[in-house]
Amino acid sequence: MMGSRRAGTGDATPAAAPAVRAAIVTIAGALGLSLAMLGTVSMRVARRVVTPAGRVPDTEIRTVDVAAQTMTLARSPDTELPGRYGVFTTGTQSYVKVGAVLSADASSVKRKLLTHVTADDSLSSAAAFSGWYFSSPDELHVPYAMELIGSPLGPCPAWIFPAETDTHTWVIQVHGRGTTKAEALRAVPVFRAAGVTSLLVSYRNDGEAPRSRSGTYTLGATEWRDVDAAIGLARRRGAKRVFIMGWSMGGAIALQLALNSAHRDLIAGLVLESPVIDWRIVLDYQARMLGIPTPVASAAVQALDSDWGTRLIGARGRIPFDRLDVVARAAELRHPILVLHSDDDGFVPSDASHALAEARPDLVELEVFAVARHTKLWNYDSERWSAVIADWLRRHGAPAAGDS
Repeated sequence: MMGSRRAGTGDATPAAAPAVRAAIVTIAGALGLSLAMLGTVSMRVARRVVTPAGRVPDTEIRTVDVAAQTMTLARSPDTELPGRYGVFTTGTQSYVKVGAVLSADASSVKRKLLTHVTADDSLSSAAAFSGWYFSSPDELHVPYAMELIGSPLGPCPAWIFPAETDTHTWVIQVHGRGTTKAEALRAVPVFRAAGVTSLLVSYRNDGEAPRSRSGTYTLGATEWRDVDAAIGLARRRGAKRVFIMGWSMGGAIALQLALNSAHRDLIAGLVLESPVIDWRIVLDYQARMLGIPTPVASAAVQALDSDWGTRLIGARGRIPFDRLDVVARAAELRHPILVLHSDDDGFVPSDASHALAEARPDLVELEVFAVARHTKLWNYDSERWSAVIADWLRRHGAPAAGDS
């Protein structure tokens, strides 16, 4: 009599085999679909990072009181900030300035209008709240000239604000991502008072300078070459010392200049306002703020740092995140650096600024603000902001106004 055979845990009856295979196919199909969806979303995120974008409305104009000259905006961490700001809109007035917060409730903020608005003016409800404040060089009421700087891609428009006396000391102002050189107009007075000529520049794909073949940002990895051409122009005009000031992504560009410029011998120091020092930290933070799952954000960064990924999104060449991580490259720095950053930045976290100051305390001074948000430190407390920069300039060889 044959003994009965006990089935092992790994056995499957012939009848069960098709069901197992079907389950495997279903799981594999679902996994493949999930991976495909992950890849698609990741590519969209990656493309968004490097694609220049215009000004996006981020607030709502609720009411404008012409008699009282006030504007009520939807409340947000930006619109409730103390200080002076700009509001971009559409209509007969495309840009207005606002001042002190007069009142606020849970959903709205009433601010004093600093630009006169009449009953005939129409303003769209969709608006963008800005730290620019000055939108045109004419608003500074000081002499300036328009310039074209010959970059590797072609002529880049710029503004020159001469110091009252030629001290042979210049500052190159480098604006941030998605903005133009007007962003840096706030800094002209403090440098002019220090006897420094200001050169506000544009760079590839910013909407003013020439477009690259792909039309995408490289987050500082190539844009610095256009700004390097501006340093060359300053040198030819007699500059013997050049400071670089970078705003947000302009900070990343300024740091690449400090590491790579053919004119490093001319650079006297860097002033960085709300700077990007390590893009991975910034992108990870922004992904969390937008609710983007970590696998999607990680895959997007990997795609940007690869040849295959950048080909898929239409960019030209990978983004070298290791080369752009200046905390990791802190030992290579040779110039004094002043960093101004708010711990409540809300867009570019200050973690890397703190890390850079800790890595190079011999070169880096960090002035920490609170509440001021991203690139709005001047707007929030212009007296402190200007005093810190003026003091640092004095200690690092900027001439006093009137010196030659």
